[in-house]
Amino acid sequence: MHDAIEIRSFQQEDEAPLIKLWEKCELVVPWNDPSKDISRKIQSDPEGLLLGWHDNSLIASVMAGYEGHRGWINYLAVDPKYRRKGLGKTMMKAAETYLEQFECPKINLQIRAQNHQVIEFYKSIGFLQEDVVNMGKRLIPDLK
Repeated sequence: MHDAIEIRSFQQEDEAPLIKLWEKCELVVPWNDPSKDISRKIQSDPEGLLLGWHDNSLIASVMAGYEGHRGWINYLAVDPKYRRKGLGKTMMKAAETYLEQFECPKINLQIRAQNHQVIEFYKSIGFLQEDVVNMGKRLIPDLK
């Protein structure tokens, strides 16, 4: 299956299908406006929003970014109908390849603690759970 997908960077006309994919994958939460997340990403690093297409349908995404110290992954999504076919690994490999061009030494990501299936997925592709405290401070509210 993973050989049959085309991976390319986001284009503006991809916004509606991308948000629909994220909604299907339950990645959209009330405190993050997905349109604003997309807009912010393409303003700062448009090439790092990678999309996986199959038969003209958007079936996967990953947002990769590098801030000079670490790479970050957000919005890894695979359409539920296409899961367990290696697409998550394929998208993560594309993200890693993207980050390697910047000589990125390490990738970080965040997973909700109760999302055990996703934690196990990342472990299966070489990520380690680290003993760190994640903290955040919202600067701009995205609530609608």
